[in-house]
Amino acid sequence: MDTISIILIAIGLSMDSFAVSVTNGLTIKDLTVKRVLIISFSFSIFQALMPLIGWLAGIGIEKYIKAFDHWIAFFLLSFIGVKMIYEGLRKNEIAKDSELKILTLMGQSFATSIDAFAIGISFALLDLSIVTPVLIIGLITFVVSLIGLQLGKYFGKRIGRSVEIFGGIVLIGIGFKILIEHLYFQ
Repeated sequence: MDTISIILIAIGLSMDSFAVSVTNGLTIKDLTVKRVLIISFSFSIFQALMPLIGWLAGIGIEKYIKAFDHWIAFFLLSFIGVKMIYEGLRKNEIAKDSELKILTLMGQSFATSIDAFAIGISFALLDLSIVTPVLIIGLITFVVSLIGLQLGKYFGKRIGRSVEIFGGIVLIGIGFKILIEHLYFQ
């Protein structure tokens, strides 16, 4: 898989973190630089560790499913993408001026990174090295979360939903790309 595809996957995965960051930016009364960095770091660490954990789990089963791994990657990415689109289309109620507790932040970080676990499994099934994707996913999530927090602070709540829909479309597109590459070019 080329670097552009990994970057697109990272952007797609980071859309959940972006949407939650926008919401946090809207709801946290006193959004200091320290809080912005802590929130962004938390999202990026979870988002980077989950594909690593998924990759380690996927290595153990790779030899048994090599003949149809591209279909699994396609369905996982498509499922995640459809889920993101669905969640982006749902209406969200946002509480105003709430504080973000550490357990809430950890819950948000975990919830937004579950999709990355499946991506890690896909990387293992495609026999990809995990180091570069983990670094790219972590870095992009950190930057996207910073941007989301600032946008949430200054703009409205509508942007979070539309960006999550875009992220879902990107993941579905990557799934189709993997499927076509393996069916027609290998």
